[in-house]
Amino acid sequence: MTQSREHRLVDTFVTLADTLVDDYDVIELLQLLVGKAADLFDVSAAGIMLATPSDELELVASTSERSALVGIMQLDAGEGPCIEAYRTGQVVTVGSLDELHRRWPDFAAASKLFGYASVHAIPLRLRNETLGSMNLYREHPGPLNDEDIVAAQALTDVATISILQQRGLEQASIARTQLQRALDSRVVIEQAKGFLAQTHDVDMDQAFELLRSYARSHQMPLAETARQVVGRTITI
Repeated sequence: MTQSREHRLVDTFVTLADTLVDDYDVIELLQLLVGKAADLFDVSAAGIMLATPSDELELVASTSERSALVGIMQLDAGEGPCIEAYRTGQVVTVGSLDELHRRWPDFAAASKLFGYASVHAIPLRLRNETLGSMNLYREHPGPLNDEDIVAAQALTDVATISILQQRGLEQASIARTQLQRALDSRVVIEQAKGFLAQTHDVDMDQAFELLRSYARSHQMPLAETARQVVGRTITI
């Protein structure tokens, strides 16, 4: 029997809670979050950006290379719903390319190039502290319904609380230092993806799945697996 959306949402919360063991992998948590968001909601793809200590956003998790590239182009343009959600701490939902073009013409061009017709951004926020935002991309126009917005915000709230409480961290300024390590880890993950894509003759999405599957099966942090792949100390 096919599970209802509500049952799958509950299962997602349980899965996120199970991930929060001692010394858990922040990037794996966020990768799990975007994957579940793309599955649960009426969207085609998802991505998460986190702020560095210098208040710059960086992409740390995405469901595909296509959504990763449009996210990076948003950062390069310095405009877009994800950036606005982070700056304001509010949900930003844009249901058409015309509206995207009116508000952020450069980002609208990138969205159209990659086939996305509407974009919605949910802040990763706890009280007055915003750590980043989650982008939800759709290939068709239209607003994200209120139920999806509430559910997506609940998921990002869980992720935000989990990050801030990692290893008993209570101050967001300290947490940002921890997040910088996650951002740095993303660089080596991209290097490992490129290496695996070349050596296995697969695309970047398939390379990431190879890397992630190896990390899970060997109970290793994703970033450490990537470092060992790049350092040629393990072979996938």
